[in-house]
Amino acid sequence: MSSQTNKEHHVHTIARVAEMLGEDEHWLGDIANEMDREDGLIWVYGTGDEGVMAFTDFGIETLQNLIEIYKEDPDLLKRSTDPL
Repeated sequence: MSSQTNKEHHVHTIARVAEMLGEDEHWLGDIANEMDREDGLIWVYGTGDEGVMAFTDFGIETLQNLIEIYKEDPDLLKRSTDPL
């Protein structure tokens, strides 16, 4: 029986990524909402099941690509978060 090994040895919290990229943490959170685990987004839970977004190195690259898209067309975020 083989066990799955996690190949990621570190992640960065959204607060750290926001600081690294010089972006607003809440804005990044809105953008990252469209990311999945396959995109490098990981949820980290502490006591009380309080979740924090965290990113692998690949996740940071994915997020940077999304940042470029949303900066080119800021209305995308407004449209994607508008109530139906």
